[in-house]
Order: sequence, then structure tokens, then C-alpha cells
Amino acid sequence: MNESAKLAVDVRDAVKRYGTFTALQKISLGIRDNEFFTLLGPSGCGKTTLLRMIAGFESVTEGAIYLYGDEIEMLPPNKRPVNTVFQNYALFPHLSVLDNVGFGLEMKGSSKADARKRAGEMLELVQLTQFANRKPSQLSGGQQQRVALARALAPAPKVLLLDEPLSALDMKLRKAMQIELKHIQRETGITFIFVTHDQEEALTMSDRIAVMSAGEMQQLGEPRDIYEHPRNMFVADFIGDTNLLEVSVGETTNGRVLCQIGGANALTCDAVEGVDTGAQVHLSVRPERLTLSDTATSSESLKGTIVENIFIGTDINTIVDLEGGPQFTVRTSNSDRGNKRIIEPGSPAFVNMEAGAARLLVD
Repeated sequence: MNESAKLAVDVRDAVKRYGTFTALQKISLGIRDNEFFTLLGPSGCGKTTLLRMIAGFESVTEGAIYLYGDEIEMLPPNKRPVNTVFQNYALFPHLSVLDNVGFGLEMKGSSKADARKRAGEMLELVQLTQFANRKPSQLSGGQQQRVALARALAPAPKVLLLDEPLSALDMKLRKAMQIELKHIQRETGITFIFVTHDQEEALTMSDRIAVMSAGEMQQLGEPRDIYEHPRNMFVADFIGDTNLLEVSVGETTNGRVLCQIGGANALTCDAVEGVDTGAQVHLSVRPERLTLSDTATSSESLKGTIVENIFIGTDINTIVDLEGGPQFTVRTSNSDRGNKRIIEPGSPAFVNMEAGAARLLVD
């Protein structure tokens, strides 16, 4: 069996240029069958351009894209076994919800009866059966989003492309729809390729994530791996909150490298390929993997002074000035407040780190 045929989408050295501007720079990735795959990055990073190339709305300047082993460059969008849900749901205001969902099927040659039957099944899938006879204007934003999803799923595409479809929803509705989208993807078995700039959204739904910046793929992996083991400064800073510390790299012993943070502060972490002795690079430490104490709990406890305690609802963020070094943010869950004394601003304190919390970055 052709290796690329095992993949739903196989992108090989894809380049996209607009005149002298290069929007995508030799992107290669394989998206598996029945996978919820997310393209994550800030505006202008190239994620939507790549999605549009898979859909056929943009041509490939160099490289190739395969769907289930077949090169699709010469296929127009309507001949590709994919469908797209856009940011703008583009529902027909004069048609009922049921007819909106069935419209595309009729355009593809289905009888009205068959189209309506399939549309009814899709509305049941997205839990909108009771709204079948309403017009889109009579629905909430979240309900309209589900109608657009049902319409895109109705032709049973092999791959569903979703271009930031939740961006217009309020926060509570977005979170509810994230869970619902993942449930629908599992139930249908269709490969979903989701585009977003929201890292929490990506972490919540994805089987794997490709983090993109400036037309390049910075890191590809499962959500936990990308969060816990960011490869470079961009990924560490973009995915969640972190402490980014400039360090001087010392000697490596048994796979562990000594990093000088500033002043008398130093700690060890796993060595990383591409970072040599003497290099000035950065280290990432997630704030929830740190604790505070009045006394040092290990030889690598970092001494500092409490600057401020910031209450953020579920957690308390504590800002600590290290002696002769940078500031640290330490996050403590509010559920721990009964067991842990909050150290007041101006007081000395030690920052203690979980094993493996410090991650050396390839800048």
C-alpha cells in the first residue's frame, strides 16, 4: 500500500507565494484518517492559507497535497472529497434550517426527498431537530453554527475543514461547542482539520496540533507534548503561560545540563539537541509547576522576594523577584489556600520546581 494512502491528507513541501511574498514555506505534514487535527497560530501565520490549499481555493506554488494517496492539485474544489465550515456560516436566510442543510445535496443530484431525509439525520446529529422549520434568523449564533456544521457533514465528506468556526461565539458557548465538535468528530469518524488562533481551543479538542508562525511549522505533536515540551521560544510563549528565562548553558553530565539564570541562581534540566555549552538561550517553566516556601526544599530552590499576589479566580499568581535574576510567576490553585500560607509582598521566599519542569529551548 502506498504510504501516503494511509493518511487522510499528506502535505509534501508545500509552498505558497503571492508575487514576492511567501505565505507558506515548505510545509510537510501527514494528517491521519479519523483524526481531529488543528492548525494553530497567530493571524497571518499561514494556517488558513494551508486550509484553503487543501480545499482547492488556493493553488500550490510548489510541492504537492495528497488526499488518501491521490494528488489533488488539478481537482477543482467541488470535485474534492472535502467540505468546509467557514467563519461566516453563509446560511440562506429565506430557506428553513432543514432546507439549508439539504440544499447542497440537491445541487449534487439527490432527490428532494433523499436530501430532506439526510438533512433530518444531520440535524439529529447536531441536536437541532426541533428547529428544522425555523429560518436562520430565528436561531442563536451557536445554533446557526451547528446548522452550518450539519450542512457540511451532509454529503459525508472524507475530510471536514473548519476555518475558525467558533470565533464569533461568546466564551461559554465556545467552550460548549468545543466539546460538541469533538463528540461529533468521534461519532462520524470523519477527519477534521481545524484552524484556530486560540491555544486553549486547540488543546481542548485536538488529537494533534501543528503550531505555525510566519509561514513555517514550528512544532507538531499531541497537545500535552507541545505544552510540556515546547521546542522553541515561540511555541513556549504562544501555548499557555510560561516563565521564559534567559540562561547561559554550562556543562552536560549524564544528559543533564547546568543552566545559569543570573546572580547565584542556577538549575539543571534535560539537555536538548542543538543547544551547545556556552550558548545563551532561554528556558521555559510553567507557573503551575512551581511552589513557594519559606525555606529551600532542594539544592536548586531559587531565593527571591515576593512582589505581588494576584487573585484570578481559580488561582493566585505570585510574582517573585529572584536575587540577581529575573522575575518568576508562580501559580497556586485556590483549592490549596487552606493548606498553604500566602506569603505577603516584601517577604523572602524560595521558588521550588517539580522534577522535569524546566525545559531548555532551541531559540
